[in-house]
Amino acid sequence: MLFRLGIFLSLLSLFLIRSESAVSSIDLGSEWLKVAVVNLKPGKSPITIAINEMSKRKSPALVAFQSETRLLGEEAAGILARYPDKVFSNLRDMIGKPYQDVKRSADSMYLPFDVVEDSRGAAKIRVSSDVSYSVEELLGMILKYASNLAEFHSKVTVKDAVISVPPYFGQAERKGLLKAAEMAGINVISLINEHSGAALQYGIDKDFSNESRHVILYDMGSSSTYAALVFYSAYNSKEFGKTVSVNQFQVKDVRWDSELGGQNMELRLVEYFADEFNKQVGNGVDVRKHPKAMAKLKKQVKRTKEILSANTAASISVESLYDDRDFRSTITREKFEELCADLWDKSLVPVKEVLKHSGLKADDIYAVELIGGATRVPKLQATLQEYFGRKDLDKHLDADEAIVLGSALHAANLSDGIKLNRKLGMVDGSSYGFVVELDGADLSKDEATRLLLVPRMKKLPSKIFKSINHGKDFEVSLAYDREDLLPPGITSPVFAHYAVSGLTDTAEKYSSRNLSAPIKTNLHFSLSRSGILSLDQADAVIQITEWIEVPKKNLTVENTTSASPNASVDNGANSTSEESNSNSESDGGVSNGSNSTVEEPSTTDLGTERKLKKRTFKIPLKIVEKTTGPGMPLSKESLAEAKRRLEALDKKDAERRRTAELKNNLEEYIYATKEKLETSEDFEKVSSNDERQSVIKKLDEVQEWLYTDGEDASASEFQDRLNSLKATADPIFFRFKELTARPEAVEVARQYLSDLKQTIRGWETEKPWLPKDRIDELSTSMDKLKTWLDEKEAEQKKTSGYSTPVFTSEEVYEKVFNLQDKAASIKRIPKPKPKVEKPVKNETETKSENTTSSEKDTSENDKPAGDSDSSTNEKVKGGSEPHDEL
Repeated sequence: MLFRLGIFLSLLSLFLIRSESAVSSIDLGSEWLKVAVVNLKPGKSPITIAINEMSKRKSPALVAFQSETRLLGEEAAGILARYPDKVFSNLRDMIGKPYQDVKRSADSMYLPFDVVEDSRGAAKIRVSSDVSYSVEELLGMILKYASNLAEFHSKVTVKDAVISVPPYFGQAERKGLLKAAEMAGINVISLINEHSGAALQYGIDKDFSNESRHVILYDMGSSSTYAALVFYSAYNSKEFGKTVSVNQFQVKDVRWDSELGGQNMELRLVEYFADEFNKQVGNGVDVRKHPKAMAKLKKQVKRTKEILSANTAASISVESLYDDRDFRSTITREKFEELCADLWDKSLVPVKEVLKHSGLKADDIYAVELIGGATRVPKLQATLQEYFGRKDLDKHLDADEAIVLGSALHAANLSDGIKLNRKLGMVDGSSYGFVVELDGADLSKDEATRLLLVPRMKKLPSKIFKSINHGKDFEVSLAYDREDLLPPGITSPVFAHYAVSGLTDTAEKYSSRNLSAPIKTNLHFSLSRSGILSLDQADAVIQITEWIEVPKKNLTVENTTSASPNASVDNGANSTSEESNSNSESDGGVSNGSNSTVEEPSTTDLGTERKLKKRTFKIPLKIVEKTTGPGMPLSKESLAEAKRRLEALDKKDAERRRTAELKNNLEEYIYATKEKLETSEDFEKVSSNDERQSVIKKLDEVQEWLYTDGEDASASEFQDRLNSLKATADPIFFRFKELTARPEAVEVARQYLSDLKQTIRGWETEKPWLPKDRIDELSTSMDKLKTWLDEKEAEQKKTSGYSTPVFTSEEVYEKVFNLQDKAASIKRIPKPKPKVEKPVKNETETKSENTTSSEKDTSENDKPAGDSDSSTNEKVKGGSEPHDEL
């Protein structure tokens, strides 16, 4: 798999146009987080996975609060077993959900969170007695952590990102995720369905020009399962005059089970081992009632499940699971598969539904690609193999990284600064169908007021236009088209509500006018690339027919010898006017032609006449969103406050990391310096015993302070202590370094002087044009450097090793570099070009030229006057006497 990934990245480097920009993709899962970066730097892969602070390619999607300190990712995972009520997980699956659904889900997974309900009916998590955070805020913290990983990995600012979402995410979830990203300061170019990201990764390095194919992408992650049917093909396109084949794919269908995943298997094991432990302890003890014990058990069960994927049996061992009692047990793979017996049948449901609704059979599927961590379970693979009648399933994609790498391709394609040179067309569709419902005065609830707006799997993005005949203010509701196919945890199909106003006033304003048609309202909807449906614009369309008075004119054309072509065209055009029932001459005109014989027409005022004229007005209407419930958008004030809170936490975290780093630097310096001064005899040459002991004493004082009063010191205090120690100890280390560095520098300098002398001698024969005064000046500088070295070395020999050096290696190198610059400037002087003198022509050649010139003059007598002048000038220049040509 790593080899195939390397080949893919190598190929991809040929498909990208270089740019200084960097974009990222974020695969946000229930438990894990993966980040990829597209950054075109010479010598590096164009798309790489951003590793975290533990050098891992995926990070726990966790947020924790302990002692007023926020922890993210690996730091949060480190305290999960000890403080399970302080570490918050599965946040992706809580966004946009009603409070009751979040509470039920948390309890079923033994998550001891203090979940409370906010004013919208959504969930908030209380982290302390007086501090609570919305799910959007907590998710924003995780996304900010992901963004920081991307920037640390690429060494440039990365603000643009594509974030993957599961296909069953509805409108509230998608909008909530975008708000979370906004809080984190991330510019989301687009959300992308997970299966589309995987489909991009599958098709980017393949050629479908000879054969189209149907592929099923089967993904079982930690909390959900889906199967996507993708059709790959190719079409011909013209590029630079050549016909090229362009690959493309279309997502035909996707079906899912949002409550089936690897966590379900782990919970079966947790229940099994919890019962076993309760039996061992007895006395009515139920380990399920103790969050710390359950956190420990769940952690070990996850490892046990992973072992069972590669072995037929596994053991589990948990120290001090409850009441200082250890728990040890074993389980076979067969027993594990028995505990999950009903899950294997459920795992086939998405696949069966995809095939059923597509009309395809299992044999029509070219490949079944497995992605998601839970697909590594042998029994799941065997179940799929049996259903499709295949010995092996396809595993060309990296189960963990396929989605994030494919999403990075999408990010590169959408970014302004980075473009794919190799094209792979993508057609994704909406996972849900949507309807629009209208409500208001004189609007009855029937088929006319409930319209299908977006059929399921409609292409993303799309613009939708609807028109209704209505003259009063009304309300618009957007809803899922099927109540039996709603996003997880959602009970009402309506997800957005708008009030459209201004129509009643408009109708009253124009009611006295002669309306030629009923008042019409145009509604403009958009289905974004991220799969979000919204009402963007509403217009009232008014059509009026009215009689108007216009001047009556009589046109006559006098003394016309020939009509201008323009006149006939204008008359023809005027005769087709829709706003007049009169002849074209009534308000027409004759255009002036280029022919000078056409005179200006004369007009006679004959009064006025009435004309019937149609006029259309488009009046913008006011749209106010009135959505309520968990999907209700945060107010501007709430969003601004959330951003301030997150920025304050970011600053606090940065200060905490800086403090920890400086404290660590101080501690390292103390230990390293003491070890050098106490164990190495080399420092005796450059320092006295009293000086070393004085430094060691200061080191001990700072070390004692570090573990007592300095335990909670600030970053500036650690830096001040470190600077103070370096001011005392660094002179000793500098003198020790110069013991070897200074003689080496002197040797380099003397060798350079010797080599430069040889070079100057060679210039006498190889470059004789070099200025002698410049060479003499260089020789003088060489003599000065040699004298300076001799004097300084003699003076240094008289100086104690405990004293400050008379001269340093840095000074020597600086003088050598200056001398090198002088020599190089002389060597670069180019050889002068030789002077070339043109030969003087003799009298015979001159006479011959004059004779030829005279013949030419004679032959040119017949030329036009202009040319005659030029020939005369030539004869004057020529003359009859010999001359030098310049």
